[in-house]
Amino acid sequence: MPSPTPRNPGVSRRSAHSRTAILRASVELVGEVGYPRLTIEAIAARAGVGKQTIYRWWPSKAAVLLEAFTDLVHTEEHGGLPDTGDLEADLKSVLRATADEFSDAGFEAPYRALAVASAADPELAEQFAVRLQDPGRELYAERLRAAQRAGQIDPDVDPGLAVELLLGPFQQRWLNRTGPLTHEFTDGLVELVLRALTPRPAAD
Repeated sequence: MPSPTPRNPGVSRRSAHSRTAILRASVELVGEVGYPRLTIEAIAARAGVGKQTIYRWWPSKAAVLLEAFTDLVHTEEHGGLPDTGDLEADLKSVLRATADEFSDAGFEAPYRALAVASAADPELAEQFAVRLQDPGRELYAERLRAAQRAGQIDPDVDPGLAVELLLGPFQQRWLNRTGPLTHEFTDGLVELVLRALTPRPAAD
């Protein structure tokens, strides 16, 4: 028996097109006007849809931007962290690339907007962590677990806490604009953290 065909495939295509246009418009606009001045009306106008179309799918501008940015990040993901056997080189490579990404206006504007908005919205903060922050931190934690198995870092180290030690200063500098995200900064951060994770000599 042939499988049923969609009753109106044109509607599905239009919905997908509208969704893409809305998400793209939210990222573009937050970079142009900032999060406080971003409105559902402006997103709808840029996307060429009615604002009720947006409200049918998302409850707020924060929800629209979160989904847009999640899609952007997931599209650019390329699996886990590199594992060449040289933990220091691998972490430096990834953190340098992350610094470059966070310094790019197209990435920085929506991410900063979500980070700031999350500070005042517990529900958004939870979704921000679950959909964006936690998956990235888990990639770092898994790389550190591999390094533990290889005897490169202390087996008693909590990988999750070690990730916080590595990424916390990076995020603090970026969020508070206390200094530039240079490769010299990220390299020094990796070197300092790895000193703390080095296996301790066995007691005599």
